Amino acid sequence: MKNKMKNIKMTKMILTLGVAMLVALPNANAAESSHDIPHVDFSFKGPFGTYDRGALQRGLQVYTQVCSACHGMKYVSYRNLSDLGYNEAQIKAIAAQNSTMDGPDDEGEMFERPMRPSDAFKEPYANDKQARYANNGALPPDLSLIAKARGGGADYIYALLTGYEDAPEGVTLSSGQHWNKYMAGNKIAMAAPLSDDIIAYEDESPTTADQYAKDVSHFLMWAAEPKMEVRKRTGIKVILFLLVFAGIMYAVKKKIWADLKK
Repeated sequence: MKNKMKNIKMTKMILTLGVAMLVALPNANAAESSHDIPHVDFSFKGPFGTYDRGALQRGLQVYTQVCSACHGMKYVSYRNLSDLGYNEAQIKAIAAQNSTMDGPDDEGEMFERPMRPSDAFKEPYANDKQARYANNGALPPDLSLIAKARGGGADYIYALLTGYEDAPEGVTLSSGQHWNKYMAGNKIAMAAPLSDDIIAYEDESPTTADQYAKDVSHFLMWAAEPKMEVRKRTGIKVILFLLVFAGIMYAVKKKIWADLKK
């Protein structure tokens, strides 16, 4: 009897918590941002979607010239840029634009050397404390997996980069804060990083803040899921195999039952 009463109390507690969570969900979602995230027609969307190599290379350019000043990508190595269409010589040249500390050498001393394709992308700060000090106490997130870590993925990144506005009347922002209609709570420490004509594209794509945002969002989606195209191709092959296999099994079944009916 005691066990039965305990089970009833536990069931009531679980139901109460469940109802409380369901009631709280709409409020939590409403607090995330004051606007719905726009849906961008990225080429990688859908079951047959693929990455646009041109957009990826432009996105790398935006990251290198703008985002890398504050944000690192510690889970991406320069050699991974072969996925973007760069050859070995180009990758070596891109890596060598940066340097890193290595060692110790034969004399036990640390030394600085050009980065290699096997190195991860250069970090903008030596440690988190230095990063916070340089950004008024805010810690810039690593961007390696940001497209998978945020709800909305590449759409959210694009929205955040293009969502800067003047604060509504009556809203006071603290020093170092900015208003972004797509940011949770609408207040963000990062100033608007993009504006028109700050980066020159070699392929004559539009040099607008909107295009920059689309390209770097595309690039960060690749960084978070570089094997997406392989996964989709594998999935399509598996589905085709299952369809063929189902057809064969159906034919076998018809043959077996036809013999039994006779």
